[in-house]
Amino acid sequence: MLNRVLIVVVLVPLAVILIALAVANRMPVAFTLDPFNPGNPGLTLQLPLFVMLFLALGLGLILGSFATWWKQGRYRKEARNKSREVQSLIQEIGQRKPAPPVPAAQPSGSTLPATRH
Repeated sequence: MLNRVLIVVVLVPLAVILIALAVANRMPVAFTLDPFNPGNPGLTLQLPLFVMLFLALGLGLILGSFATWWKQGRYRKEARNKSREVQSLIQEIGQRKPAPPVPAAQPSGSTLPATRH
């Protein structure tokens, strides 16, 4: 139920806004990487504005995800170290604990009581 509410309240309006943005910005614009010679055709890209906006959004998501992953690296390392420590302690406890006694073998006959008639 919460997923449907999230889709209706957040994703549908966001999709409508993005579609409207794409339709309104269909004209090609120039994006140049050479600030000293903006007319250089080798370093100029002609794309619709909405494509550039979507590319910038995607690049921002990727860079933000990478930065978060990089920043949280020490916490992942601590978690791995704790996991190894716990595993070594479990193994040590297993080595110290005496083996449980093996139950006596059951007779090969039936162990059910005889029924009365």
